[in-house]
Amino acid sequence: MLAIVLILLVFVAILLVIGWRSVCIVPQSMVYVVERFGRHHRDLKSGFNIVVPFVDHIRERIDMRIQVVSFPPQAAITQDNLSVNVDTAVYVKVTNPYNATYKVANFIQAVEQLASATLRNVVGGMELEQTLTSRDQINRELRSVLDEATEEWGIEVSRVELKAIEPPESVQEAMEKQMRADRDKRAEILTAEGQKQSAILRAEGEQSAAVLTAKGNAEAEMINAKAEADAKTLRARGEADAIQMVFKALRSGEVDKDMLAYSYLQKLPEIARGDANKVWIVPSEMSKAMEGIGDAFGRFRFEGQEGPESGGPSRGD
Repeated sequence: MLAIVLILLVFVAILLVIGWRSVCIVPQSMVYVVERFGRHHRDLKSGFNIVVPFVDHIRERIDMRIQVVSFPPQAAITQDNLSVNVDTAVYVKVTNPYNATYKVANFIQAVEQLASATLRNVVGGMELEQTLTSRDQINRELRSVLDEATEEWGIEVSRVELKAIEPPESVQEAMEKQMRADRDKRAEILTAEGQKQSAILRAEGEQSAAVLTAKGNAEAEMINAKAEADAKTLRARGEADAIQMVFKALRSGEVDKDMLAYSYLQKLPEIARGDANKVWIVPSEMSKAMEGIGDAFGRFRFEGQEGPESGGPSRGD
């Protein structure tokens, strides 16, 4: 009975082991490559899978996610014979687990070596300055070559990035000096342009100010001339009105020409008075005035010689 119990226990244990080995649970985004008797049998997808224990063998566990292949900086010689260190990262993804397992021994190492060789070829066809400024072009060429080569391996290169391009220290120092000289040159050019613009603006401002001043002076002179003309017009009108009033007064007062001649003689000394009167010209009207005065004195004398019958004064008077 003891032997039978032991046999039963061994049989149950074997069944449990077989059942345990028959179940294979594959994680998400993973694919298991299964071989049977040394040959490829099938690929196990994520989830619950049944395999034949001791017959089926898992050859590779392939991660179907994008993997980053980062390798140490690679030395490359540019077209102008300068050495640069290029640090690159390649993003790859397995699209065919069978090819990635059986057509390449180690696809990660193969991608790394292929990327290094392709990088040297691409950088070797460029000069240093072009290498430093053409990262996108280098990325595109690397990706194109890697895609073409890794398609047979069941690998897809989704992205290639240049993390750093480091030229020699002597070249870096020369580049820094050149950049410093370029910055100083640009600063001097900007300063000169600023001074030029400032001088132009200052000249334009002075010109505008001069134009405005000239316009203001012209307008002021026009206003002054107009005011003087208006004043002269008003003065002339006043004098004309005064003359008209004098004439009206003379007509209304019946003043004869003898009185006017006498008044003219009284005003002659005032006309000749003054330090600025060096030469005094006797007007032609003075003879007429003298004739008028003479006639007046003559009439006065003749009236004085008339007799008492006429009512005038006698000679003794």
